[in-house]
Amino acid sequence: MDAKMFREFGKAAVDFVADYLENIRDHDVLPSVEPGYMLQQMPKQMPESPEDWKHILSDIDRVIKPGITHWQSPNMHAYYPTSVSYPSIVGEMLASGFSVIGFSWICSPACTELEVVVMDWLAKFLKLPAHFLHETEGPGGGVIQGSASEAVLVAVLAAREQAVRRERERQPELSESDIRGKLVAYSSDQSNSCIEKAGVLAAMPIKLLPASEDLVLRGAALKAAIERDVAAGLIPVICVATLGTTGTCAYDDIESLASVCEEHNVWLHVDAAYAGGAFALDECADLRRGLDRVDSLNFNLHKFMLVNFDCAAMWLRDANKVVDSFNVDRIYLKHKYEGCTQIPDFRHWQIPLGRRFRALKVWITFRTLGAEGLRAHVRKHIDLAAQFENLVKGDSRFELVAPRALGLVCFRAKGDNEITSQLLHRLMERKKIYMVKAEHGGRQFLRFAVCGMDPKPADIEFAWTEIETQLTQLNLEADQQPLENRKAGEIAELTQHLTGLQLQMDETLQR
Repeated sequence: MDAKMFREFGKAAVDFVADYLENIRDHDVLPSVEPGYMLQQMPKQMPESPEDWKHILSDIDRVIKPGITHWQSPNMHAYYPTSVSYPSIVGEMLASGFSVIGFSWICSPACTELEVVVMDWLAKFLKLPAHFLHETEGPGGGVIQGSASEAVLVAVLAAREQAVRRERERQPELSESDIRGKLVAYSSDQSNSCIEKAGVLAAMPIKLLPASEDLVLRGAALKAAIERDVAAGLIPVICVATLGTTGTCAYDDIESLASVCEEHNVWLHVDAAYAGGAFALDECADLRRGLDRVDSLNFNLHKFMLVNFDCAAMWLRDANKVVDSFNVDRIYLKHKYEGCTQIPDFRHWQIPLGRRFRALKVWITFRTLGAEGLRAHVRKHIDLAAQFENLVKGDSRFELVAPRALGLVCFRAKGDNEITSQLLHRLMERKKIYMVKAEHGGRQFLRFAVCGMDPKPADIEFAWTEIETQLTQLNLEADQQPLENRKAGEIAELTQHLTGLQLQMDETLQR
């Protein structure tokens, strides 16, 4: 493929993507394929000779597209939103064209320095404490990780290594392996699965503490757990709190958790993967309480900032603690500007060595939409969720199971869990909208998250009509059982009753 052919293919691909996104409402949100569908359509070996790009693009439409779950559809209401926007797509394309690996400044100065710029822009936009800015004096700053999972793992690993070094100085009689065997971490039982996985990868148990009835983790629960573990000879390392839990978007009490962590020298990380976008709104200022006391924080731009996956922001109060934990130098990584205090070497702030030029798509998106446009996008999600919440409240057959939080509404059909399960099953079979189920306190419920590239009030009405219509049909079918089934049930009950009477008579005669 030469440059001429690339221009033709590239333009056709852009048209394909634009047509797909513009007409995404025409597709069922869930695909209608069975496992292995593609294996039957693909050759068993790669082609020996080059194929024409037009044939390839045709196969994308014929083979790939039917197996796509349409995450950018406004009828996607499962999980949390995974953003995309046209500016972000352009940024991703340009970054792929440059194809740099920015593990050090000299490998592409623009890659590192643009990341410093956009991370400070974002921190100011979200109104984070000044010590998270690169431009302020001190060791803090922000970095772009791939996902919240990576950010949490970085925090857990850095906290672990800091704890090991600290304990070796405090208790020199203990071996390093003895110390590592005593380490323990904490989070809420409402936290995302990536936190528990980080403990597995770090070979350090993470205790999932029970949240309160309102699904919030507070300092009292953490304090009790730490005191028990210290008395048992364990070494508390880190607490991972959540602002916007996966199940119900609950917000842990950061201030009370910070007080406990400060008392016991425990690293406090905040996973704000979803709710962090609301930090930018004055009406959500309460969410920022206590952030000036945390050691690290992450927020997914690919959830609320209209930047496509993968792109997770992470801020560190003291980046030196991460650099000290991860720093491995080789001669081929050195350059004459190494050690410049103004510009970080981000390879020391992450798990992999290589780094993608993610800052480019962030920069283009921020400039194209502006702070005003980003705030309007977050508020739109909140308003649409409030619209859906009012529809739930207006139907006596449904109930809310948690307060609406940002763009998430948690609700269920009244009655047994089976009703909610059957309702979800019917919705998934129809494939018009996509939701997932969750459970708390023995009650199953549905999560309705506002998602999609450009959701509108009409999309909320469409989803609600689908939901309430299917519940109506479900109840109608339950009420209209075939007469013979009813009679069979009545005969069975009567037979059981007569059998019981016969047993009683037999017992009486035996006496």
